[in-house]
Amino acid sequence: MLSIFRKKEQKKTGNDTTISSEELMNVKEETNETEIKTVLSFHPTWNLPMEQQYVFRFLHNELPPLQPNQISIAGVDLAKAENGIEVTAFLRNSLQKPIMINETPLLLLDKEQNVIAREVFDLGKLGNIPERSSMPWVFHFPLHSLRQQEFSEEGWTLAFELKKPHSLDLHESWETGLSEGDKGKLQAIIDRVGEPNKGEVNFMGISIAHNEENLTVTLLIRNGTEQNIHLHQIPLAVKDASKNIIAQGAFTLDDFIVKANTSKPWTFIFPSSFIKAEEMDLSRWSVEVIQNEQ
Repeated sequence: MLSIFRKKEQKKTGNDTTISSEELMNVKEETNETEIKTVLSFHPTWNLPMEQQYVFRFLHNELPPLQPNQISIAGVDLAKAENGIEVTAFLRNSLQKPIMINETPLLLLDKEQNVIAREVFDLGKLGNIPERSSMPWVFHFPLHSLRQQEFSEEGWTLAFELKKPHSLDLHESWETGLSEGDKGKLQAIIDRVGEPNKGEVNFMGISIAHNEENLTVTLLIRNGTEQNIHLHQIPLAVKDASKNIIAQGAFTLDDFIVKANTSKPWTFIFPSSFIKAEEMDLSRWSVEVIQNEQ
């Protein structure tokens, strides 16, 4: 029995996600319609009793219309199990012809859009999803696919994973304080150096300035993971062209988040007490995160 029918209250607990058919399948139709009402379609292998079909019909009738050329996933139910997570959702097709979606990665996201689980599904096993239809299906995320163990069973989202380019993430103070030209220069740096390795977080120096009172360093914090990262304290060491440590210290950050697959610039000011050398060659320099500050 599907998990949704093992619960006293049979309600939709997930969100809806929608992408264009052109983006997912390189298919686009010409139409003058603005809204598409889908019909409920059960997979041929689903032999549900009438009372269970009624529940899906009720949930389907609550779904909003789609626009032309859209593929949607409407989350219905999520259930934790010993062997993973069972997610029930409607696969929706607004095209005027059946579609077949082959092997594709799906993301299960929490309320904050952090990844709960990621798994590649061979949706070709479903066969054709009929034209202008919504087909319920159960997606099983095994234990090895989980990125989180504790999360809410409401407000989640099941979504197609479409690769997005590594982008600029600005703190609110930078968003309002920088000119559009400066923002463009930062994005150009990100485009030039490319994205970090998958799963990697690193720090890249952008600018450095030294005076009698302090050493000011601006870095790009580069998040190559699929999760937002929260940084609280960062111990940093700055090396000059001779690879000598010229400044070292720990910085405390307040509610500092670097979003998944983005780079965030930030400026760190090393006071005189953090500076380790009177003479320094800043023709070349680097910054390292130190594991154990002495």
